[in-house]
Amino acid sequence: MTIPKEVKDILQQLEAANFQAFVVGGCVRDLLLKREPKDWDIATNATPEEIQKIFPDSFYENTFGTVGVKIKSNENSSLNAEVADPIRVIEVTTFRTESGYSDQRHPDEVKFAKTIEEDLQRRDFTINAMALSFDYKLSTTNYKLIDPFAGQADLKNKLIRAVGNPGERFREDALRLMRAVRLATELSAQGRPASGWNIEAETMAAIQANAGLLQAISAERVRDELVKIVNTAQGDAGIQLLENVGLLQYILPELREGIGVEQNLHHIYTVWEHNLRALRYTCEKGYSLAVRLAALLHDVGKPRSKRGEGRNSTFYAHEMIGAKMTGKLLARLKFPSELADKITKLVRWHLFYYNVGEVTETSVRRLVANIGKENVEDLIKVREGDRIGSGTPKAMPYKLRHLKFMIDKVARDPLSPKMLKLNGSELMTLLQIDPGPKVGMIIAALMNEVLDDPAKNTKEYLSQRARELIRFSEADLNELAKQGKEKLGEEEEKEIQKIKQKHYV
Repeated sequence: MTIPKEVKDILQQLEAANFQAFVVGGCVRDLLLKREPKDWDIATNATPEEIQKIFPDSFYENTFGTVGVKIKSNENSSLNAEVADPIRVIEVTTFRTESGYSDQRHPDEVKFAKTIEEDLQRRDFTINAMALSFDYKLSTTNYKLIDPFAGQADLKNKLIRAVGNPGERFREDALRLMRAVRLATELSAQGRPASGWNIEAETMAAIQANAGLLQAISAERVRDELVKIVNTAQGDAGIQLLENVGLLQYILPELREGIGVEQNLHHIYTVWEHNLRALRYTCEKGYSLAVRLAALLHDVGKPRSKRGEGRNSTFYAHEMIGAKMTGKLLARLKFPSELADKITKLVRWHLFYYNVGEVTETSVRRLVANIGKENVEDLIKVREGDRIGSGTPKAMPYKLRHLKFMIDKVARDPLSPKMLKLNGSELMTLLQIDPGPKVGMIIAALMNEVLDDPAKNTKEYLSQRARELIRFSEADLNELAKQGKEKLGEEEEKEIQKIKQKHYV
């Protein structure tokens, strides 16, 4: 078991002061699953005041007995892996018991306990209710597992089981309802809870019976758990599991409107199935949260826009209806406005039309202006999910690759005399000449030289060369200008070919 030196030091210092000390909770679960823990928590029978005496560089700002011990992780520590700031905080908490949860989230009363077993009894699930202690006189490989609720057996059997009476656990903290789903989703070995992790039957029944308690939880907390589910490699299975246990109606009721809604001849799945399959693709590809949520919600407006039945039914303006619904539900869940705006735009414009040879550069520029240049790549990723979610075998057909080529083409600054460090007005002032054909010829001649040698594109060189060119005969200057224009066309075509090759068009 690999435990960071900083964590072991805290355990050792507590034990040197004649206190008990254990690593507890999710980090123990992850160690036993041979996964690297993201966070480390320590439980002890030392009081907060005693903890602070041992660790002066700490703080205690709550009523739950948790002291934040500041540590400085070294360069080789696993604690430093994802954190730029080497100063970290490890939570050290006094053994405690809790009672009374009038808001279905926080205990009304907290009392310090005497044993680690009492402390573990207040935790949510058996796989999170284990503790480890070490015999430092020998080595850290000599450890003792405290497992009063058979969490190790549930790890082996891939079961999410509540500690003690599941109904009581969920009534204590209703967020545990979603956490059970999130754990099953995160831990599923093969990407589907049915073939990976399952929620134990009694725990599942208690979730279904107490699902309505989720309404007492703040939107921010619900949002955070939803994000963790969607950000897993099997986010679609997590959404399906939320529906199976009766929680989705309190989180994304709009999404449920697509259940059983048949589509037209372009689709083989219901709206619900299609949205989940689109999400599945984006999760498997490891796309961003914005893309995943947009894929999940891209057709959320279809049930409200459906007209007719069967193969010829229509869903006119479903993208606009869906965008309005998406904006409202993201606001309800307190998503940051910038992220919400991005997802709403992706839903609004996911139905963009593009056929090679039919769509002009002007229409492509208009699409880029509507969605925002920074969102174009993500819009295409949502379209990929839409295609795969419809049962289409290819995520990136030729016309989407061609669109990416067109977007790159219209978004870049084409090669032109504008790139010169000396413009026409400066040239006329320098040479004291009036506007006329000669100005254009000198600019074209200068462009020819810069395309051959970009290092010449300085105001000093171009000014000196312009003074030389003004003395050339009109015929010679015209020939140089002609060469410059031809060179410009050749180089511009080379740039276009590079973009074509990039997108295989």
